[in-house]
Amino acid sequence: MALSNTSSHYGGVTKTFHWLTALLILTLIPLGWYAEELPYQTDAELARKAWLFSLHKTLGVTAFFVAVLRILWALTQPKPGLLNAERKLESLAAEVVHWLLYAALVIVPLSGWISHAAAEGFAPIWWPLGQGLPLVPKSVAVEHVFSGIHGIATKVLIAAILLHIAGALKHHLIDRDPTLRRMLPGRPTVAPLPAQPAHTKPALAAAAIWAAAVALGAGLALASEKEPLVDVALEEVSSEWTVEDGTIEITVVQFGNEVTGSFAEWTSAITFDETIDIGEVGTVTTTIAIPSLTLGSVTQQAMGADFFDAQNHATAVFDAIIRHTSDGYEAVGTLRIKDMTVPLTMPFNLALKDGNSEMRADLTLDRRDFNIGNNVGDEASLAFDVRVAIRLTATRGVE
Repeated sequence: MALSNTSSHYGGVTKTFHWLTALLILTLIPLGWYAEELPYQTDAELARKAWLFSLHKTLGVTAFFVAVLRILWALTQPKPGLLNAERKLESLAAEVVHWLLYAALVIVPLSGWISHAAAEGFAPIWWPLGQGLPLVPKSVAVEHVFSGIHGIATKVLIAAILLHIAGALKHHLIDRDPTLRRMLPGRPTVAPLPAQPAHTKPALAAAAIWAAAVALGAGLALASEKEPLVDVALEEVSSEWTVEDGTIEITVVQFGNEVTGSFAEWTSAITFDETIDIGEVGTVTTTIAIPSLTLGSVTQQAMGADFFDAQNHATAVFDAIIRHTSDGYEAVGTLRIKDMTVPLTMPFNLALKDGNSEMRADLTLDRRDFNIGNNVGDEASLAFDVRVAIRLTATRGVE
């Protein structure tokens, strides 16, 4: 069997690329669907789900590179003509599907790869070259947009595959021509080819379909971000010190990888008198909207019943007095998450100047104290310790 194409037959290299691509795609689609549907409440379930997603992502990256090599090879080869080119409508449909499939071989795996690179944590790609991509930031928004594109692009790919298979079967069973056999081992006899149609219109039609699909996927992802799991409206608080800017970040370790996220909505009522030299100097009550947390690719998992249970426990509250220590300050009180109220002492550093303050605190919590992730008891899956980093600036006065 010749390795190169001719104007009427496919060569061995093209056939190998075709069937290798088909094998990868027909493995990846059910594998991704199955992994998506699996539960992840226990150690075993979470480990299985992560393993299958890692396999899906690794095969997806493989499919991307195979597709690139296939396209590069195709650019060096003549394309065997259509056997039924005189049937204008049918040949147009075949060419549109052809262009849809070639674009899908790049768009589907690349959109999934970009979504993975933008996310933090969960189900790494199995290779030694790192999990990121150049020019792709760690961003929940980027992750969600390209995840949306990946989902819609996969549906376009499935539709194109079904049309491609239907066309091949029609040629083989109804038309009884060698279209399908040209992609199988051997070299079937082919009658002289009719005049071939131009490729411009099918390519433009496929490009228009893909533009609409990408726009739809991105639009659906952006729209879904505006719909929180639970709508929490925190009440305004009266405070001697008004928080002008600040972050409450948490870092978890899942499968050995750090995943950092933050709460977008929270309030603090603070009293503080820096003129007191010893003992108690003020109070703080901080209320956090749990559904405002973004935590990379595990945000949805974190909102679940076995973790923060945001549906039933939408806020967390830290209520404490502020007092001097030998080298700074500490807030001593309780932290309530879900239905657990736990004593907590939080040392912090404070810089004061002209009625402005900058506060920094770093502490470590044990998620088990708050009944978070009780079904995940193996630290190899999810570490017990959760790091918390608080940074804020505040000014004296009531807003």
